[in-house]
Amino acid sequence: MKKHIFYMAMAALSLAVFSSCEDTLTETPDSSYDKDSFFESEANADMAVMGIYSSISDYRHYGWYEMAGQASDDMYYTSRTHSDNTIHDMVHYRVTSTNEWVEWLWQLKYQGIDRANMAIDGIVNMPGYAESENLQELDAEARFLRAFLAFDLIKYWGDVPFKTTYTSNYEDAFGARVSREEIYDQIIEDLNFAKEHLPWADASSSPERATQGAARAMLMRVYLQRAGYSLQMDGQMTRPDDTKRAEYFNAVISEWEAIQANGYHDFYSGGYEQLFRNFSQDVLNSQESIFEIAFFHQQGARNGGAWGIYNGPSVAEVQGVPTSEMANYMGRANGFFIVVPEWRDFFEETDVRRDVSICTYRFIWNTDSMKHVKQERNAGSWYPGKWRREWMPTETWNKNMNYGDVNYCVLRYADVVLMAAEAYNETGNTTEAWNLLNRVRARAGATEYTNANYEELMATRKATHDLTFIDDGSAQGRFRTALYWERGFELAFEGERKFDLIRWGVLGDALRLFGSQSSVNRGTNAAYPAYQNFVDGKNELLPIPLVEIQSNPNYEGKNNPGY
Repeated sequence: MKKHIFYMAMAALSLAVFSSCEDTLTETPDSSYDKDSFFESEANADMAVMGIYSSISDYRHYGWYEMAGQASDDMYYTSRTHSDNTIHDMVHYRVTSTNEWVEWLWQLKYQGIDRANMAIDGIVNMPGYAESENLQELDAEARFLRAFLAFDLIKYWGDVPFKTTYTSNYEDAFGARVSREEIYDQIIEDLNFAKEHLPWADASSSPERATQGAARAMLMRVYLQRAGYSLQMDGQMTRPDDTKRAEYFNAVISEWEAIQANGYHDFYSGGYEQLFRNFSQDVLNSQESIFEIAFFHQQGARNGGAWGIYNGPSVAEVQGVPTSEMANYMGRANGFFIVVPEWRDFFEETDVRRDVSICTYRFIWNTDSMKHVKQERNAGSWYPGKWRREWMPTETWNKNMNYGDVNYCVLRYADVVLMAAEAYNETGNTTEAWNLLNRVRARAGATEYTNANYEELMATRKATHDLTFIDDGSAQGRFRTALYWERGFELAFEGERKFDLIRWGVLGDALRLFGSQSSVNRGTNAAYPAYQNFVDGKNELLPIPLVEIQSNPNYEGKNNPGY
């Protein structure tokens, strides 16, 4: 079972220490203690690091709102397509600079960075830091988290204000945009420090805290994103030159080789389905799960996460049962997100990932039998299935109707394998790229690719969803095409798809392909309208919140392209 209950209690306690719950770069922190006197013990240093985790695990951050920022070609929002200035508009690419959820994501990412800056400065200046491995490890953990959040800033907003000192007064709050390349340099510096000072995971480790494997895997992700396309301030999608790209791909391979040499991380020995059942069942596993964001709901004190509740199969609310017996029944699950149904047909029948990723049923409440009953749904009404209320342990089944204790896995081994495969292909070692991709497919029970069966395996997909925006006329191109599908199959709904498509320069193309072909869009009102709303050269980034533009004169009134 999970070991994070005590840890999350410490994180909640740290909120009292870092009392400014909504401080951003444009607000004055309202610290409840004197920083210089606080960092006087390792326990307090650890508490400061927990304060960073607490920003990340806020329900308005990775607990819920982050889900809306990740929608791409593999999900749409249930038939509610009206404008709401929150989740609907984000999912359907109608977001504006006044969107409330975008404001919260911006605010909490900066809050976490400011807390990291304060923790790093405080820890580094503690007596005995140079001789203390524990303090250096805490410093490394804070740097990992700062890098993690700074990377989010780049992916969502591009060039943004950024600094590595905490905001101690009003004047310090108003920064100018910093080139994403400078921010990337700092991210890599932080992660390199983290990998040198954090321990490797082992069977006794919790993936809820950063390790050396997490730092190296994060570096792989950062290098791949940096090597790809990104939207610039002039509205153009550009990527580095071939020399730089090769440097980044080789850096990915170097980190992969270090992870392999360590030998601990691997595919979860219990199989793909059990891996995801574990997430819902509050079971920690550091073998494949390299880094997770922990959630724990404490009524009246802290909301948990919405994983499996808002992005899992729908569960009807229990009716007519005495309050004293409610814990014996599954709680409500809203099932807001719906799968683009065409994806299900592209999995092979033998691929275990299909029925884990895509749930074709919901639970309705039967008033006669007084129990939940499983009801199959038609295509166009299917749910992401990797997190489910029914898989949660009975003690948390009905803990809260809106929030639970299910962790979100940010980095897992299968993703790392596919990132390494991509880097090998882009550096000319396509043979090794196929070997790694086929390892992922073998675990899933899918047919391994060969030169002889490539066209056969692609035939069904090409018949309706030919990727004309990826040239598969060469060996490298065939691998890129296979990787497009494979990362979709393996990592569906886990938060990486949108950013994969952006760095490959095909997000708009993919949305238009799936949106124009989807059965859910054949009626008068398209249930999946993202492809109609997406604007190339605009929607690859989110808008900077209007309140930031208005309050920070360094923006000169200019938002991101198109906003």
